[in-house]
Amino acid sequence: MTRVRTRRWVWLGVGAAVPALLLVALPAVYFVTVHGCGEAEHRLARTMAREAVLAVAPARGAERVDTYEGCDDDDLFVWAGRTYRYGGPAEAALRRYREAAEADGWRQRTVAAGDPVSGCLGKELGGTTAYLTVGETDGGLLDVSITADRQGSEWC
Repeated sequence: MTRVRTRRWVWLGVGAAVPALLLVALPAVYFVTVHGCGEAEHRLARTMAREAVLAVAPARGAERVDTYEGCDDDDLFVWAGRTYRYGGPAEAALRRYREAAEADGWRQRTVAAGDPVSGCLGKELGGTTAYLTVGETDGGLLDVSITADRQGSEWC
């Protein structure tokens, strides 16, 4: 009689453990194996980092202080860019980048009414639309970056 009870308790324990394991283990396996940036995002970041517009300095004598590329594991936003120390007028640098970008196939983005979005250039890269931004940062630096994601988010 004791053996039957022991077996019954073992089966009840196994029967309770399996659903609990599935509730904990499956989400954990998903998070570890699927969550975050994968090869597709890293490939997109490398593609963006090779864009010709990023090789353009804002002006002769500008010093490149940073080159970066990466991906946000939570949102899968991908970026690549360069930062320069630049002492000239921002308008001249912005004009230079706009001309270089348009020569390389970047186009002015528009809103639904067809009006252009100020300072927003986009281009198809790696199967999605990437967005180019140029802006001043603290300390007299100029940041030139490209941002995209696989979800087709609008960055402008």
